[in-house]
Amino acid sequence: MARPTKVRTVEFFPENNYFVPVGKQKCDIEEVEVKIEELEAMRLKDIEGLNQEECAKKMQVSRQTFQNIIDSARKKVAVSLTEGKAIRISGGHYTTKHCRFKCMDCGNEYNIKYSQDKKSCPDCGLNKVTCTKKVGLCKKLCEDK
Repeated sequence: MARPTKVRTVEFFPENNYFVPVGKQKCDIEEVEVKIEELEAMRLKDIEGLNQEECAKKMQVSRQTFQNIIDSARKKVAVSLTEGKAIRISGGHYTTKHCRFKCMDCGNEYNIKYSQDKKSCPDCGLNKVTCTKKVGLCKKLCEDK
């Protein structure tokens, strides 16, 4: 049996989460999904210029896991660019220190660990959740609900 996926820590959520090649219509195009943690890996390594160990530490994963994440992200972006596919940024197994959610039914307060945690409580499963801090990164995360 495979080990469960470890939750990755992310600090950035993109302003735009969908990119389409010029001249193609969204409804007529294949898309590639880049997970939130894959984008974070590329941001840390390629934009911030951190080394692999620093990136892995920031995301709270092993160096090998970080390498696997960034390899997957780069492959998806390369396929999209070379084959003219759209890029959708969403989903994944991540958490953030910047935002907390609260279930209005059971009272559970939590940080998200999976994208579905923005929509339903991980304890009771009901969809009566609300964002408790609507500023900065959390505001963007809550808007994507």
